Amino acid sequence: MGMSVTISAASEQDAEQILKLQYLCFQSEAELYGDYRIEPLVQTLEDFRAELAHSCVLVARLGEEIVGSVRAVVDEEGTARIGRLCVHPRLQGHGLGGRLLAAVENRLVAEFDAKRYRLVTGSRSEGSLRLYRKFGYAQVGTELDRQVTLVSLAKDATTYATSA
Repeated sequence: MGMSVTISAASEQDAEQILKLQYLCFQSEAELYGDYRIEPLVQTLEDFRAELAHSCVLVARLGEEIVGSVRAVVDEEGTARIGRLCVHPRLQGHGLGGRLLAAVENRLVAEFDAKRYRLVTGSRSEGSLRLYRKFGYAQVGTELDRQVTLVSLAKDATTYATSA
């Protein structure tokens, strides 16, 4: 393609494109669990716009196209909850998910004074689990959301991410 992927903060104008990407990317998760009512597939544009207003949302762009996204929010105790990390299927396997994860971790520390990171993924999502473990996350629990077993992972924010 001749262009490099850049990572930056999302804007309100990106909301619809991010939500479409999220819907595309989480189809494989829904298929894996036989559940097409998972939260990333039922989130409305209105709900996402509200989330965008109070969250740290980053996007990966290839030219004008959004090809990846991640979001997080930091609570009063300094725990950053990272979620909805997704990369367009045609670009998966090239390190973009890791770049997005590192970028959001770095921004959460620098701008939101995050002390620790937490995230959740499905127990069958081997690619996601492998990525999170590579970045130093350790399993801290599991929970059942309808028929999906979710794995909670965490790490201290002093475990530095690689630069994005």
